[in-house]
Amino acid sequence: MTRAPVATVDDLPAALRRDGYAFVTHPRMRGLLDAIGKLDDWPAFAASWNDLALDTYLADFGRYRRRRHAVFRAERDGAIVRAAHQPHWQSREYNALQGGIERWFEPLEESIVSGDSLQTILRLSLALFGTLAPEVENWHVEVHQFRIEARPDEPGQPTPEGVHRDGVDYVLVLLVDRVNIASGTTTIHAAGTRELLGSFTLTKPLDAALVDDARVFHGVTPVEAIDPAQPAHRDVLVVTFRRR
Repeated sequence: MTRAPVATVDDLPAALRRDGYAFVTHPRMRGLLDAIGKLDDWPAFAASWNDLALDTYLADFGRYRRRRHAVFRAERDGAIVRAAHQPHWQSREYNALQGGIERWFEPLEESIVSGDSLQTILRLSLALFGTLAPEVENWHVEVHQFRIEARPDEPGQPTPEGVHRDGVDYVLVLLVDRVNIASGTTTIHAAGTRELLGSFTLTKPLDAALVDDARVFHGVTPVEAIDPAQPAHRDVLVVTFRRR
């Protein structure tokens, strides 16, 4: 169990209330994380993306996505507790390709869950999203490690379901690494018209996208290898908060 200290989350809540999303560059995100905790195990945290299992649920039968998954309960008073391992589930309303079924993924390693980096990221997320919704007493939190691989004959699809919502309240997408890839641009769209509201590319570790999932849709363009003869991948951590 961890408890989040009182944290200043800068003006990000105001930006999310105004626009429904925010792009946070790595220096600013590092400052926010440093203010609330430590990232002492970051090398081991980032290296854990080398041990993700293949996602076998992709409706297009692609072999470009690897992942691990964990669920937490986060309380308004700052307590964050890992829940028993369970499937990831989305309705077809939010995921027409892979929705409507229980998807069991390999769990996050306990050393990663208890390490400084993830605990600090979770505490910052709770401080930020709790500021946006102070009336929520507890949250259902899901954490996903994603690696999207690009091969010479197969671009990687970070969002094979296309422009979408996740069916939660808030989303944090944090870049961990990108190796030998081009593109992977995040796009933000109006919920009703799908009008493009903004776009940006996560290029440096700790670059982040924050999304109010009820207000906007988001997507990421396919990634392609710059040098087809070399490994190419995009590693991100996705944290979703849904009020219980």
